[in-house]
Amino acid sequence: FIQNSSLWMHKKIHVGIKSYKCFECGKCYIQSSALRSHEKTHTGEKNEKCLECGKCFTLKSTLWLHQKRHAGERPYQCPECGIQFMHSSELKRHQMRHKE
Repeated sequence: FIQNSSLWMHKKIHVGIKSYKCFECGKCYIQSSALRSHEKTHTGEKNEKCLECGKCFTLKSTLWLHQKRHAGERPYQCPECGIQFMHSSELKRHQMRHKE
């Protein structure tokens, strides 16, 4: 690591030190940026806008997943029947149906 602060942040991940606490619900985070993202779930703030359809999201990660739908990306494929899914959780749910 170039900076000592970067090394310290990395070590916190392994040790599990969560210094940033949400005053609303008490959930704790390792990074302040993760806490700020989480706090948006309490305020309902939706600053992340899809340029394709205009839908707004609280988190950039949720917007990113949404944009994959517009792109038609479906990286998770069922090995049994070949149907493709956007999320691994959708594939797992689908695979349970094969077992029924």
